[in-house]
Amino acid sequence: MGLVHEIDYGTKASNAAALVTLTIDGVKVSVPEGTSVMRAAMEIGTQIPKLCATDMLDSFGSCRLCLVEIEGRAGTPASCTTPVAEGMVVHTQNERLGKLRRGVMELYISDHPLDCLTCSANGNCELQDMAGAVGLREVRYGYEGENHLDSAKDVSNPYFQFDPAKCIVCSRCVRACEEVQGTFALTIAGRGFDSKVSPGMEESFFESECVSCGACVQACPTATLMETSVVEIGQPEHSVVTTCAYCGVGCSFKAEMRGEELVRMVPYKDGKANHGHSCVKGRFAWGYATHQDRITRPMIRAKISDPWREVSWDEAISHVASEFRRIQATYGKGSIGGITSSRCTNEETFLVQKLVRAAFGNNNVDTCARVCHSPTGYGLSQTFGTSAGTQDFDSVEQADVILLIGANPTDGHPVFGSRMKKRLREGAKLIVIDPRRIDLVRTPHVEAAYHLPLRPGTNVAMLTALAHVIVTENLYDEAFVRERCDLDAFTLWAEFAAAERNSPEALAATTGVDPQLVRAAARLYAKGGNAAIYYGLGVTEHSQGTTAVMALANLAMATGNIGRVGVGVNPLRGQNNVQGSCDMGSFPHEFSGYRHVSTPEVRQAFEVDWGVSLDAEPGLRIPNMLDAAVDGTFKGLYIQGEDIAQSDPDIKHVTAGLAAMECVVVQDLFLNETAQFAHVFLPGSTFLEKNGTFTNAERRIQLVRKVMTPKNGYEDWEVTQLIAKALGYEMNYAHPSEIMDEIARLTPSFAGVSFDLLERQGSVQWPCNEKAPEGTPVMHVGGFVRGQGRFFVTEYVATDEKTGPRFPLLLTTGRILSQYNVGAQTRRTANTAWHEEDLLEIHPHDAEQRGINDGAWVKVASRAGETSLRAKVTDRVAPGVVYTTFHHPMTLANIVTTDYSDWATNCPEYKVTAVQVSPSNGPTESQQTYADLGRRTRQIEATPAE
Repeated sequence: MGLVHEIDYGTKASNAAALVTLTIDGVKVSVPEGTSVMRAAMEIGTQIPKLCATDMLDSFGSCRLCLVEIEGRAGTPASCTTPVAEGMVVHTQNERLGKLRRGVMELYISDHPLDCLTCSANGNCELQDMAGAVGLREVRYGYEGENHLDSAKDVSNPYFQFDPAKCIVCSRCVRACEEVQGTFALTIAGRGFDSKVSPGMEESFFESECVSCGACVQACPTATLMETSVVEIGQPEHSVVTTCAYCGVGCSFKAEMRGEELVRMVPYKDGKANHGHSCVKGRFAWGYATHQDRITRPMIRAKISDPWREVSWDEAISHVASEFRRIQATYGKGSIGGITSSRCTNEETFLVQKLVRAAFGNNNVDTCARVCHSPTGYGLSQTFGTSAGTQDFDSVEQADVILLIGANPTDGHPVFGSRMKKRLREGAKLIVIDPRRIDLVRTPHVEAAYHLPLRPGTNVAMLTALAHVIVTENLYDEAFVRERCDLDAFTLWAEFAAAERNSPEALAATTGVDPQLVRAAARLYAKGGNAAIYYGLGVTEHSQGTTAVMALANLAMATGNIGRVGVGVNPLRGQNNVQGSCDMGSFPHEFSGYRHVSTPEVRQAFEVDWGVSLDAEPGLRIPNMLDAAVDGTFKGLYIQGEDIAQSDPDIKHVTAGLAAMECVVVQDLFLNETAQFAHVFLPGSTFLEKNGTFTNAERRIQLVRKVMTPKNGYEDWEVTQLIAKALGYEMNYAHPSEIMDEIARLTPSFAGVSFDLLERQGSVQWPCNEKAPEGTPVMHVGGFVRGQGRFFVTEYVATDEKTGPRFPLLLTTGRILSQYNVGAQTRRTANTAWHEEDLLEIHPHDAEQRGINDGAWVKVASRAGETSLRAKVTDRVAPGVVYTTFHHPMTLANIVTTDYSDWATNCPEYKVTAVQVSPSNGPTESQQTYADLGRRTRQIEATPAE
């Protein structure tokens, strides 16, 4: 097992269909038209020396090392910028070229430190390699390097250092920042010998606009930009390809190791979701896996006020089984349940819901995915016939218009956000529907054509106003609708949309958006070419979340923007396996593949396979479990990898329900906020310590490969299996591949999926079955899964959460680039350097009215509760709207959110809370109480387990 080496062809591949045949060093080769001579040579195994060229970037032609001779042409052109031509005869090596290349290398080395033996890049340095490749043996100009050898290192970034003394000014870092990431944080300052790489306006990397995605570090051919971990540990000696465990983009990485020590995560160029790019979280924020806060031994306690007692795995599992049996004997079969995790693998999630149905004997299973994207599942299944997005990420490259609503890709899904920015720089038009001015409204080289800053909670009204314009101005695609959709449903919808009460003018008082902007945006979406919709939690986490998803589907069907590349309706999933946890049957009413538990033939298939009778009645969702706990009928809960006491709405209700239970079992990496109410803590394993699969936002199933031994002794699926066995239900899997075989056996959309297939193909998008043995990148091509697409009337119903004299402002929430979800992982990394605490964004007008200064403590009060945090005065939010993130537990953001939820799925209405903001002296009493409880939770008896 060595390092996974990826071929660098020097320049990008050409997508041209026509082939060109040429001869390189006497060997004939046929390549697509537009291919560079450098890449054509690499296709036959001839590596032309290069420094400024890499196949992640556009050709540049600055280093002059890749010179070649072409018969019939004068001079020695750069092979990276010279396209092939029919009949071309190329010579890549002779005495003349060798002399020229050595001369170029002499100049580089004369101004480069000769510290190769102690350099952190030793053994993995392209400059070193090229000096050897061209046969450099002497430097006639000396080694004094009067230019910049004495330049100081920049160590301001916590993850990488910048050593300008070793910079060869190849511009690869600058180009990576522009072309791949799209941040434009780097530039070449000065001219000639004074040229140097500069972050921003002569700033440090940390103070500049750099987003720490790592693209510059990956592109650097020397030790100029180098990971701090490599400087400290040394070069890796083997690597394993795995999948990131942060957001729903699902980036592939090479985990580069020394033994069982992770040295660095390098984005994998063959990763179909990220194509070799990364963000600060996936690239660098993996230190939580070895953080001192990790709990690696099981613990139990009789009461939540007691200190924890470390025990053996056998005692812990036996205690869980004994308590669950006791509770069911006392309170009935339905008195216990389980919660699956969107951070765990498909296989682990599948086993938890199997444990609940087969061993607990009920359907009391739910998932954190329901509290974010369940309206997506229900809304798209009703309109299109499947509970998932329609496109792959590559599809955005063919979009002419992008409608972005309720999502902030540059912060929440940054690698896809970079892809989107690239397409916008190429000329695609952008419509942003968001109460807040997100970065994509205006960022370097990108500006939205329209920003519709609607009031929180009015998505459905806004989408109906867009529909009104499309219908009344005859902008819909009649041929598509007639061929592909239910005409009766369309007629009803069109009559509804055309009503004057649904015009942009009539709804302006509701949405707060200029009607002319709405009309212009509708026309652009309908007639601007391929139009793609991308949306996030700002659509789903509302009382009308499902209605809004249906409204988006209506727009796509009406304009024919579905069923081909470049269009579609695409949810951006927040966590790494939100899609997978839904697919695996984590809802109380559905088996895997979104099939209802009451369907006899479906239930029978599971009963035969699992050897047990299954309940035909849907079980309890999380809110119902908590209600029942307060009522005294629900007493036991197994929670794998989820922190409902921080992430779920109306914390007072959540904690009251947890406190009323007799056995709460938390399986996680850290003593999270939910563990404050736990009686058993089972240590979990990180994505680096397990095998399995994640399914990303584009339905892409990818392998997660173990790179180190679990510090707790078990992968998470093995712990679930131990609990099942202790309860008397046999599970005997030897590897997660066997669990996937069972999933495929029982789930039609996964019928063709296996670890063998994933090893061969790298990844596959469901449905993957006999009809689509290699998966389905784009859904609904030629016809909808449900047959005819179905339009739904989407009447706007205002949320019951109203502003008024006591609570005049609307609070909405979101995420920030450097942090992830409840922050349990990212807060235990150096990412806190960018986000030490959650802040409340408030408009200058609202701040002035309340006497609030930037950085001052403020109290945020709602009908549900109150909390305090510092204010950030900014015009990114509109007057009347305030905004915060929820990455730090002390923020208690969800103590102020209400228990209102989506009418169809119970998805909480996180995005609309009426609040009042006033000056404060610091944390509230609730926050102090919460902190005290957290400190007690972390008390562990000193006596170790035998």
